[in-house]
This record gives sequence, structure tokens and C-alpha cells, in this order.
Amino acid sequence: MKLSILMPVYNEEERIADALKQALAVDYPCEIEMLVVDDGSRDGTGEILGRADDARLRVITHQRNAGKGAAIKTAVDNADGEYMVILDADLEYDPQDIPRLLDPVLDGRATVVYGNRTFGSHSAYSFWYVMGNKGVTMAANVLFNSYIGDLETCFKLMPVALYRSLEVRSRGFGMEAEVTGKLLRRRIRPYEVPISYRARGREEGKKITWKDGVEAIWILGRERTRRRPVDTPRR
Repeated sequence: MKLSILMPVYNEEERIADALKQALAVDYPCEIEMLVVDDGSRDGTGEILGRADDARLRVITHQRNAGKGAAIKTAVDNADGEYMVILDADLEYDPQDIPRLLDPVLDGRATVVYGNRTFGSHSAYSFWYVMGNKGVTMAANVLFNSYIGDLETCFKLMPVALYRSLEVRSRGFGMEAEVTGKLLRRRIRPYEVPISYRARGREEGKKITWKDGVEAIWILGRERTRRRPVDTPRR
């Protein structure tokens, strides 16, 4: 199996070098490729990516910022792997957890795996951020009669072909809710494994806001009212 690690990047000059180093240093249990999409960065991110030298790494550049969902779509369109996982460049997630996400796939227990953040006091930058995340996740559970623990997690691992079939339209952070809503609508329940997490604050460049949470709930409602595709597998 080949895993495509997809990294959307926007104005991360202070972290991108470490993010690449950490991700490429992991001892993965399978072949990997890493696709980085520079989503119209206006700082020194592009120059740092231009100096990166690893045969497993490919960099794609958007001339203008289009949003996380658009960056992931570009990466997925260019992915060569059978499976994919999203890894943000902000150092909030530890790429050492990716092999743990792969374990249920490699031993046949799951097809879609989410990394579940525990949100201990040391890992969440604000009470309202955690409550917002829990609120969006609860909305998904109520709407789809499911029980997942962390809808907004960056770590979503699944077959590349499955992601492409979802036809995700959201160009920004709404893609997280759209992906999960479309999976649950197909009755595909993500298998969850606990992961580590260190949130950064606004002063460190945190980009998601309460407006993204409102949009996520609206997207979940929209996906719930759509008819489930007939020829989709159940998990």
C-alpha cells in the first residue's frame, strides 16, 4: 500500500520546515508520498518549500489563497497513493501518530480512520474552542444517529478513491464537516484512534473561527437532507 500525506499550507514560514522534517522522519509501515499545496502564501513559505529536498516530496502552488478544502482537492487530484491522510503544517498534530491510524487498515479492521483528540487542558487553547468542536460533533451524531468523538480532526485517513467519490465542494474549513457528513450519509462510520494534540492560539496564527463552526452545522444539515447514494458500501 502507498500512503499519500496531504499537507495544505498557508503562511506558515515559522513552522513549515519543522513540519516537513517531522513528517518525513516517521518510520511508516508502508510506502509514502508527501504532497504539499502552498495555498497562495504571501510570506516566506514558498521559498522554504523550494529548498526542500526529498524524493518523496512534491510541492504544488496555488497562485491565490483558495482555502483548505481547495488545497486538499488539488492534492487529492495529484495523489498517487491508494490511501490518503491530511496533515496540517501548523505542528498541532504529531505525524508519529499516523502509523497508529494505519494499523486498523493494514489488519483489515477499518477502511476509514479518524484521529480522535482528547482535548486535555494542556492541549486546547480555549474553553470555547473545545465546546464549539464538541457542539459540531454532537450535531453530526444527532443528525446521522452516529457516535463519533471528533468531527473536526485533521487526521482523516481513507482510500483516495473514496475521497474523490465524495466530490467535496467546500473550499474552506467547511470541508471537514462535508467529508464527515457525506461519509455518515453513506453509512460509513469512521474508526477512531486516540491521538496527541497541541493547539496553538490566535497569536500563533490559529485561523479557524466560530463562523466556521456555524458553517459546519449548516453543511451537516444540508448533507443530512440529501438522498443517500444507492451504490455505496456500508461500514
